[in-house]
Amino acid sequence: MRAGSPVLRFAPSPNGRLHLGHAYSALLNADLARRMGGLCRLRIEDIDPVRSKPELVEAIVADLAWLGLTFPEPVRHQSRHMDAYRAVLDGLIDRGLAYPCFCSRGQIRAQAAAQAGHPHDPDGAPLYPGTCRGLDPAIVAERLAGNAPHTWRLGMEAALRRGGDRLGYTAFDGSGTQWVQADPARWGDAVIARRDVPTSYHLAVVHDDAEEGITHVVRGQDLEAATDLHVLLQHRLDLPVPRYRHHRLILDPGGEKLAKSRASQSLADLRAAGVTPEQIRARLGFG
Repeated sequence: MRAGSPVLRFAPSPNGRLHLGHAYSALLNADLARRMGGLCRLRIEDIDPVRSKPELVEAIVADLAWLGLTFPEPVRHQSRHMDAYRAVLDGLIDRGLAYPCFCSRGQIRAQAAAQAGHPHDPDGAPLYPGTCRGLDPAIVAERLAGNAPHTWRLGMEAALRRGGDRLGYTAFDGSGTQWVQADPARWGDAVIARRDVPTSYHLAVVHDDAEEGITHVVRGQDLEAATDLHVLLQHRLDLPVPRYRHHRLILDPGGEKLAKSRASQSLADLRAAGVTPEQIRARLGFG
């Protein structure tokens, strides 16, 4: 690969078996990398210590190999880089851009329910009302010293106040590129780490994309809104902003998005039923 060539990535989480939606994303990333003269990396996003299973990592690799996809080594496993994420989080805390929140999800839902018209984030969760944002530092120190359950939240107002840059990203598709203005404020004070895991999907993904030199991020439309938050983090962490493409989602016969949580038919199920990789590729438009 030439220096400066495009670098893409397919980044599944090992919390269930891959389905047709994953196959489409993996095949699209690999196809675009080939056409652009670049490469596509595999990343295992296994920051969740409860839901991530080693046997599912092996299953992911087997499913991708069955589809005819191979990836350069080494494969990045997020669970092996917690110290790096902790350092990034500490930097945000030191700059006053992150603060601990001791509210439970139930408390936040109750506060939202008590207020008519309470706003929600793009994923449908009630926006955090900022209960812990201005806590007395002595109370914060006491609770942290006592190992009280908490998350770490990005101080959205403070993050947006730092610098006057125009937040946005370049979106690309087969017809060209366009500038997309980002609106991270709609996420409110988003959770970026937890007590037992010093990162979140949002924090880890922007760090890893920069660490691996990812130039083009191609992922599903369900993550399009999250890109606004990622762009803000990239700016605050002085990281490069890749180009983005948000592809269509593969739906089931009822029009619902395929999902591990809904036990959507897996690639392993299809393989056991006698479906071939060639049939999968043709079904998804890569024949």
